[in-house]
Amino acid sequence: MKKTYSIIRNILAIIGGLALIAGIIMWIMHPYYDVDFSKNNIGLYKDRIETLRTSSEYAADTNVFEMKIVQNEVRAKEIREYFQLDTLYPENATTWEKAVAIGKFVSSNIPHANQKEWPKHVNAIGLWEYSKDVEPAFNCRLHSIMTFELLLAADIKARYITCMPEDKYDQDCHVVNEVWLPELNKWAMVDTDMGGHYVTDKNGTPLSLKEMREHYISDEKMVMHYAFGEGSSKGDDYYAYMAKNTYWFSCWGSLSYYQEEYNVPGVDRNSYVNLIPSGYKPYGIDEGYIVTTNAELFWEASLLDARPQAVEEAE
Repeated sequence: MKKTYSIIRNILAIIGGLALIAGIIMWIMHPYYDVDFSKNNIGLYKDRIETLRTSSEYAADTNVFEMKIVQNEVRAKEIREYFQLDTLYPENATTWEKAVAIGKFVSSNIPHANQKEWPKHVNAIGLWEYSKDVEPAFNCRLHSIMTFELLLAADIKARYITCMPEDKYDQDCHVVNEVWLPELNKWAMVDTDMGGHYVTDKNGTPLSLKEMREHYISDEKMVMHYAFGEGSSKGDDYYAYMAKNTYWFSCWGSLSYYQEEYNVPGVDRNSYVNLIPSGYKPYGIDEGYIVTTNAELFWEASLLDARPQAVEEAE
């Protein structure tokens, strides 16, 4: 029996040693690679802030594009009734209160995971049913797509944005939503993945991605609200994580339901816009996608054009 235990211990020691060696090799090859949250995020915080501070300024350019959010009242009604959205918040709730309630609903019901099987239907109802019937969790992009459709169904102008790191060897980006708050005349970031987060300034005003990036650079205080203010604080880790992923941004030029369900016709997928600092050479940009340094146009709210759209749902 002792001999058997000794053999098992030796096997486990070998496996542990190989795992450690593999980890060291991966760190040497890609030291800035992060998957979700880790203490490594905090350790790299100063480097990430310095990367943002030394990036070039945004500037107007000659690229012409528009960004719009397209409503479909028929689909909005279907989603509202399916999820009973009006039970998540009071009738007189502000836009931000509605957005936080929807964010809490998604983050509390669907954890983070890198799903093994891609969902057949990439829309709010399809993703909800996927989480119940196939896998209980999925990644930040699917989180953001589902949340976006719920927000739009609640008549909240929103868009999901991919937040990119500067380092082309870093395989980890992050996708979040921004909601337009007419009461405050500004955008605000809503992140339903990995427990859920939003960010405010020192006075409690919700911040947009643009404002977060500016706060990092100017070293202004920000407050991270984990689990939408109801969970234990993971602010330091998230603060460092998003410092990495606010170097440049990507978003569909037009956003509506079924945006990434490509077998559904009638959806505008002709424009994808990438906002970068001047002089930066982005990576992974597909041919035909727009690259701009015009931050004012990218974040301009007046370009949003909610209008009816007819789409046909695939079987």
